[in-house]
Formats: sequence, structure tokens, C-alpha cells
Amino acid sequence: MADQKPPKSDSPFATRIDPTKDTLSREQIYFIRQAELEQWKRKTSKLRTRNVVTGLGIGALVLGIYGYTFYSVSQERIMDEIDEEAKRSRLSGPKTGAN
Repeated sequence: MADQKPPKSDSPFATRIDPTKDTLSREQIYFIRQAELEQWKRKTSKLRTRNVVTGLGIGALVLGIYGYTFYSVSQERIMDEIDEEAKRSRLSGPKTGAN
């Protein structure tokens, strides 16, 4: 059943043509180009919407990572703790001429 071809129609409506092999009038070529342009416009509007959604998703992800980085760095007190420890060691250490 899958290898059977659909029956050929005698009507010229919706028959497939090859524009490179068949001789077409100017009106036919113009109509084909108009139909292709409409299909192209429809496809690009869908692609544009998908691209905008994807771009906004990636942008939100980048801003989230950027914000989280700033938040986590502001939470770190490592340098403050090191400075406090150095200050305590200087105060509790012996006094020499180099201090």
C-alpha cells in the first residue's frame, strides 16, 4: 500500500510543475513569486517570534547568573576575616623594631 502512487488527475489545478523545465508565462512566474514571498513572510514571522523568546530566555539566564554572582560575592567576608586576623596577630605579637 505504501508504494502505491496517488491517481493522476486530469485537471490542471494543483499540479506540480518544475519552473526550470516548463515554459511559464510572466503572469505565472509572478504568481509563483508572490506565493513564495507570502510563505517566506509567514515562516519568518514565526522564526522571529521564536528568536525573540530564545533571546529573552538567554538574556534572563545571563542576568540571573550575573546577579547571583554579585549577591554571592557580597556575602563573602573572606577578605574582612583575613584583615581582622592579621590585625589581631599584629597586636598580640611581640613588639620589635620592624613593627
